[in-house]
Amino acid sequence: MRVALVHGFTGSSVPGGEDDAVLDQAAALTRAGHEVRVVRACAGRDVPAELRACAPDVVHVHQLLPGADRARVAAWEGPLVVTLHRHRPPLRDPLLRRADRAVVLSEASRDSWLAAGMPPERLALIPDHVPPVPDPDPLRRAERTAWVCVGRLAVERGILGLLRRWPAGTRLDVVGTGPLERECRAAAPPSVRFLGVGERGALRRSLTGYRGLVFPSAWHEGAVPLIYLEALAAGLPVLAYEGSAVPRAVRAEGTGTVTTPDAPLPAALAAADHIFPTLREHCRSVHAKRYGEAVWVERTERLYAAVAGERV
Repeated sequence: MRVALVHGFTGSSVPGGEDDAVLDQAAALTRAGHEVRVVRACAGRDVPAELRACAPDVVHVHQLLPGADRARVAAWEGPLVVTLHRHRPPLRDPLLRRADRAVVLSEASRDSWLAAGMPPERLALIPDHVPPVPDPDPLRRAERTAWVCVGRLAVERGILGLLRRWPAGTRLDVVGTGPLERECRAAAPPSVRFLGVGERGALRRSLTGYRGLVFPSAWHEGAVPLIYLEALAAGLPVLAYEGSAVPRAVRAEGTGTVTTPDAPLPAALAAADHIFPTLREHCRSVHAKRYGEAVWVERTERLYAAVAGERV
């Protein structure tokens, strides 16, 4: 099958995000034997002309940058799928109205769209996927003394509030950059290290060496962030703050613990530290069953075949 993935790449250096998810999907579909074309959608690009040139069997639109002509993309006459990543456009959006199916990335996102009036038959729940991360030395688990927090250093990610309350003497590595980096460094105790942004593969491999992932964001978004999936792939349990899609996933999948921004942080860390060593293999199992490449390809191929068959 010929597939065109249409996406407005941001070029962000922050680990994870929609850009990484789209590239992961293109690679997975290619390995599954499909012919994949990634079309960059932004101001000044003639997306319909590029689609006509590659003549795909299915067009799958992800996030479009401001300035991209949504109406012209929506004019594509063949099978059309749209993934609902973050911000919810109005139901009258031309691209959403035109799409044969809309992919949601989490149960929370699906519930939100159903509440907004989207017909359930037009929604397909297909979470993102990431590759597994082998544990290079499982016998050294007792040496995992630091926690890790990964993400953009920005208001919506909750990192500044976390650092202001982080207990002195407890090790934490912060991976990421952003507009609040100066404030974050000033607020953090000496036991916190700021590692900046590195290569994504190196980040994935490093996750096996931590006690757990701390996810302080309360930002409502459509997808469960890729860092949650990557943590599970590395067998790393998650301590999540209420407010985002992650706490719901943690509870449903039994992959960690949930707290609130105003709860005593040392107690939350101690409770997590007590059970997290027992959850590592379970996290890997959840990843394989829900967020592995094989299950994603199977769900996506079934979706593409359905929308293509409806157009015959």
